[in-house]
Amino acid sequence: MCTSISFGEREDKKSVEEKAVFAPKFDENGLIPCVAMDSVTKEPLMLAYMNEESLKMTLKLGEVVYYSRSRQEIWHKGATSGHTQKVVEIRTDCDQDAVIVYVDQQGAGACHTGRNSCFYRKVDLEAGSAPTALAFTEDLTFDPDSVYKK
Repeated sequence: MCTSISFGEREDKKSVEEKAVFAPKFDENGLIPCVAMDSVTKEPLMLAYMNEESLKMTLKLGEVVYYSRSRQEIWHKGATSGHTQKVVEIRTDCDQDAVIVYVDQQGAGACHTGRNSCFYRKVDLEAGSAPTALAFTEDLTFDPDSVYKK
């Protein structure tokens, strides 16, 4: 991983889209959305946000570090649970305002609800009920109450 972390300048649209320089675009709150995906299965694990500091920490540590919007603080994924996310690859989209991090998920799961993925339900397109129904796609992989003793 990188030892000295800096991002490129966001010059013009063409340079952002075509140069081989990482120049992430943070929103008006200083955040960029980040989707964590399992590097082997390619399944989505979670969606969170990063600020400049947490993105640089991620590059330096080789483990994913997010910014918690609700707590307004840096959040090293797995610091409490031990369920860290080791970085395998980071991708950015064409205008560099979103990132996908392919990870090797450590421990029993990524979701604080006790599941492997935060995307553990799907919209039931066949149900035809109001409100629109959700169907569960996975079971608990750990007991969140024993992991997050709050």
